[in-house]
Amino acid sequence: MSRAPAWAPPLLAVQFLTRLPVPGLARLSAVAAADGFARAMAWLPLIGAAIGLVTATVFTVSAMLWPPVIAALLALVVEALLTGALHEDAVADFCDAFGGHARGEEALRILRDSRIGSYGALGLGLTVALRCAAIVALPPALAVAAIVAAATLGRLWAVLLAAILPPVGAGTAARTGGVPPRRALLALLASVPGAAPLAWSMPTAVAIQAAVALVLLPALARFLRRRIGGSTGDGLGFAVAIGQLALLLGVAAR
Repeated sequence: MSRAPAWAPPLLAVQFLTRLPVPGLARLSAVAAADGFARAMAWLPLIGAAIGLVTATVFTVSAMLWPPVIAALLALVVEALLTGALHEDAVADFCDAFGGHARGEEALRILRDSRIGSYGALGLGLTVALRCAAIVALPPALAVAAIVAAATLGRLWAVLLAAILPPVGAGTAARTGGVPPRRALLALLASVPGAAPLAWSMPTAVAIQAAVALVLLPALARFLRRRIGGSTGDGLGFAVAIGQLALLLGVAAR
């Protein structure tokens, strides 16, 4: 079977974005699994919304017992356990690779290195701290909608980056084989459920985030094309983290 069945792409998206056990995927042939993984990109925003809902729920429940800053940190801890700190790892690798002047194969080697350096530690720490601070700054009801929307639209940023930038190397980005326009449009539609509550209460924030994406995503694509010739899984993960942070900071802005 060269084409994955219809049930495979969403389950592969769950397997990719979380550490949840997903039965049934072992039955897929290597070719079908590759096809399913490429098609799973369209499901990333919807699975991201589910992850954001878990984070928001933990934050809401924890805020009944502890101050908001502790509740936010606990929510981020649970999210990191759920996702295996997938995007946090990407942020650290991205900052280590591009914090200096590395290019080409040298930058790709740093991206593949599991060790974390000073750029990675600082970039990761600041990203998590800013995300926590933005959540704490929001009223509780608005925080829930913002967390879910950020988790949704951050994953959409990764899909859009994969649609405008060719993959390099043999990692996650290469496995997607690039994202054709139709699949990017499906991902955009899949982001509606997660973004709709925030868009209803704060349409300006979502509009601003869209404008920011129109500026930052092409800029990130040009940067990666110039430094390594395309995108890697860490580049896509960095796009997720920056997309989430951009929305949360936008909503928290006064």
